[in-house]
Amino acid sequence: MIGVFDSGIGGLTVVKKIFENLNKYQVLYFGDTARAPYGNKGETTIKKYAVEDAKFLIDQGAKIIVVACNTVSAVAIDTLKKTFDLPIFEVVIPGVQEAVRSTKNKRTGVIGTRLTIDSGIYNQLIKKLDPKIKVFSQAAPLLVPLIEENWLKKTETRRIVKRYLHPLRSSQIDTLILACTHYPFLRRIIQTKIGRRVKIIDPGEEVVKQIQEFLKKNPAIEKTLIKGSKHKFFVSDLTPKFQTLASQWLGQKIKLEKVDINLGS
Repeated sequence: MIGVFDSGIGGLTVVKKIFENLNKYQVLYFGDTARAPYGNKGETTIKKYAVEDAKFLIDQGAKIIVVACNTVSAVAIDTLKKTFDLPIFEVVIPGVQEAVRSTKNKRTGVIGTRLTIDSGIYNQLIKKLDPKIKVFSQAAPLLVPLIEENWLKKTETRRIVKRYLHPLRSSQIDTLILACTHYPFLRRIIQTKIGRRVKIIDPGEEVVKQIQEFLKKNPAIEKTLIKGSKHKFFVSDLTPKFQTLASQWLGQKIKLEKVDINLGS
């Protein structure tokens, strides 16, 4: 199975892209809703959580791990790759590569959680690929709570998005990386507020493209993936709201199952 984990249920945006582009494979999802958000935690804590999340998926049969969390991708991906011997994909590098390919005026924006932005990972990687690109970053810590409250169409949400994006719009960026897997749920509002000429980069879309290429080049690993539609969705804390949002966001009825990852059951 393809294992996907996130700090909450925002990673379902990546699952949706997998369903659209790799729909013959079974998906195993874990959202660490009990300990979310990760974006305001320390690096040591995030690395610990990331290892626990990945181990849970591997114990459940995952042969590939997709880290659908920008915060974990920014600070813990090396720890995961040193700890586990299987293919691990993350969302930072694919988003960076697409932004570098797409920008015409060499001015790229990034919005994400406070820790993702403070880590400087996007700035570092973009500069590594093209030192001429100027990167303008903006932490947007209020967006995840608004999304998980399903305030997607609220006037307050539009105002907050506009305020976060104002410095980036003033900087005349032509590409914007959504450096949090929750943010695609607000893509239409973000596009409106940042301007139609700015290309939105969804790292979830880009990482699925990388997985597709990887499986083509590694048929032996591809054969180990279970095929079918018996997907499994786990969370560390379950509320009726999470259940409703998960089905709504994926556009199909799914069942979330509560587990204690420390017990593995």
